[in-house]
Amino acid sequence: MIAVTGAAGFIGSCLVRKLQDEGYASLIVVDDFSRPDKKKNLENKTQLKYINRDEFIAWFEKNAKEVDFIFHIGARTDTTEFDVNIFNKLNLNYTKSIWNCCAKHGIPLVYASSAATYGLGEFGYIDDHSIVEDLKPLNAYGESKNNFDKWALKQTIQPPFWAGMKFFNVYGPNEYHKGRMASVIFHSFRQIKEKGSVNLFRSHRPDFKDGMQLRDFVYVKDVVDVLYFMMTNRPENGLYNLGTGKARAFLHLAQATFKALNVPEKIEFIDTPIDIRDKYQYFTEANMTKLISAGYSKPFTSLEDGVKDYVQNYLVANNYY
Repeated sequence: MIAVTGAAGFIGSCLVRKLQDEGYASLIVVDDFSRPDKKKNLENKTQLKYINRDEFIAWFEKNAKEVDFIFHIGARTDTTEFDVNIFNKLNLNYTKSIWNCCAKHGIPLVYASSAATYGLGEFGYIDDHSIVEDLKPLNAYGESKNNFDKWALKQTIQPPFWAGMKFFNVYGPNEYHKGRMASVIFHSFRQIKEKGSVNLFRSHRPDFKDGMQLRDFVYVKDVVDVLYFMMTNRPENGLYNLGTGKARAFLHLAQATFKALNVPEKIEFIDTPIDIRDKYQYFTEANMTKLISAGYSKPFTSLEDGVKDYVQNYLVANNYY
């Protein structure tokens, strides 16, 4: 069977849907299942074996023969969390335990890294192993992800196949529970429904107009397509970017949300908070050469098409994927 950690979360639950749609009906799902606001993410999935996150490592050691592949998507993802001990426990050491068990029992592993490892992009946004030691993440979350990437690259004992996926700005269904950490599309939708307008951060740099700060927004359905490709094709071991390769502006995102709702645009600009202003990224864009060279050829969903599908087929009716 396939095991998915973080299975009740945003990307993890969408991956469970993708795997079941591809015919993998029986799955091992791992998470902290105590949060009621995440339960609906798995309600429409069947034949799942539930294992609590805190019990999984011990279970895995005893039952490795049942596991054919692991997607380790679970992590503490709050970029405003400052307690390094939490990240060391949940993102670094927990992932090391999974890696070691996969290596010991010959089980392939795909795990969630993050574009947060790139910091302000001083070394570019290229998934080149030679720059990993030099990267300067901007927060404890990004640091924890980069620390594991650095550790993984130094290991001589490895799973038979492994890939660390550097997720860029993922958006899409099943993120209702994420609160302030949900995508800007989710928050834009809520603002439009509540007050008919969207707030975006004003630019504090002369080379960027208001709202023209750029991010690589990638639809979660594309993300799970790539994850499925990694499992079924197993290219060269290593780190891989997972974005679209095309940066888009927050202004474009807001405009697409208004259009999907057929509501007149009303966008207001507010100052970026002082406490994050010096660490605010004005540009991120995944270099996708490695993944494409590995054989991935499916086009990525445009921002406009992704926002339309997300808003009209999920957010408006409060649907799940």
